[in-house]
Amino acid sequence: QVQLVESGGGSVLAGGSLRLSCAASRNIRDTYCMGWFRQAPGEEREGVAAIWPASIWSIGSSTYYADSVKDRFLISHDNANNIVYLQMNSLKPEDTAMYYCAASRGRCPGGRWYETHEYNYWGQGTQVTVSS
Repeated sequence: QVQLVESGGGSVLAGGSLRLSCAASRNIRDTYCMGWFRQAPGEEREGVAAIWPASIWSIGSSTYYADSVKDRFLISHDNANNIVYLQMNSLKPEDTAMYYCAASRGRCPGGRWYETHEYNYWGQGTQVTVSS
């Protein structure tokens, strides 16, 4: 249905910024809930942020954030509505993980946007490493 490819990962110092990109193979506007997840070695995959890229200007897109990142990260989509970004600012060593883009068909799943099983499609991941 849709293929996802992440990019933009790398190594940065604490306090730095990175912008991750998730390129979708088809239009996602009004079609998919797009999520960002991360997983550190030996840890469970956790939800970072999600967005419903609405096309209705009077309503706008809906966004969701984990408490640990909501004051530092920003999820957005571009004008073509087939790329989702995760702008990460004030990065901390605890942000180090493999970051995955995911898509769930339809609107974001209510209070379960952060649950991995709600998403149907996944990218291969991009590594983010933050050092002190």
